[in-house]
Amino acid sequence: METQTITSWDEFVEVTASLDGWAFRGQREAGWSLYSSLSRHLRDFVPDRTEWQQREERAIRVFRRKAHNYVSDSRVLEDDLRCLALMQHHGAPTRLLDFTKSPYVAAFFALEGAIGDAAVFALNTPILWSLQPELSPPFARDEIDPRKSGNFEKYFLCNSHDFVWIGEPTQLDRRLMAQSGTFVVPGVIDKPVEDIFSSYRSSDVVLKKLILPSGKIRAQGMRSLYRANVTNATLFPDLDGLAKSISFELEIIWKGLIAEPPKNHPQ
Repeated sequence: METQTITSWDEFVEVTASLDGWAFRGQREAGWSLYSSLSRHLRDFVPDRTEWQQREERAIRVFRRKAHNYVSDSRVLEDDLRCLALMQHHGAPTRLLDFTKSPYVAAFFALEGAIGDAAVFALNTPILWSLQPELSPPFARDEIDPRKSGNFEKYFLCNSHDFVWIGEPTQLDRRLMAQSGTFVVPGVIDKPVEDIFSSYRSSDVVLKKLILPSGKIRAQGMRSLYRANVTNATLFPDLDGLAKSISFELEIIWKGLIAEPPKNHPQ
């Protein structure tokens, strides 16, 4: 993995502009590895790793048995990747890692709550469409596609293969569309994604880590993102997103808007 420290917001814009077609993930702590929420939860609360496969299978099974009460079309639960995306959307730990095709969306998630060095990971997806891990057998991307019936159980739940699959469900929800979202699906959950990529050999960089010292660029970056309408209100197009967006409204003040508004005029 290649690492680069970014010293200004303009530099971030310039660097990411050269990564055409890549996918990005923002994390508010630069020291965090690329673990899924499922990996972190099991690591912290289920120390016996021999139980992880059984626990993951059960979690998905329980969700499917009960979620039909809350969805308008229960067929979404029959599609493995769509079901996992729905779980992820509503806060359940899954092996999916959220990425985005927009470096600015990733920067927002990295900088929003950062008080120290944050990071944006950049994944060379144009290369990874065809690049295969040096495993035997090599496992082509189309072969392991979790959107195909039976493939998630066959290739991922077993936690035996050091590979990743990158892509989206066949149908996108509003949040995925708003965030230009995509997913990284790791074949094992006891390793960070950056370690899994050690089985991929390429003369091109597969994964970059852009370190963002928040003390230097957070204010300018968040202000620029706000002006570009990259906020919680737009990334989470519902009332929860609007409520989340108010936290930055506490920070942002434009010149000339500090005065008290006229009476009977909504702010």
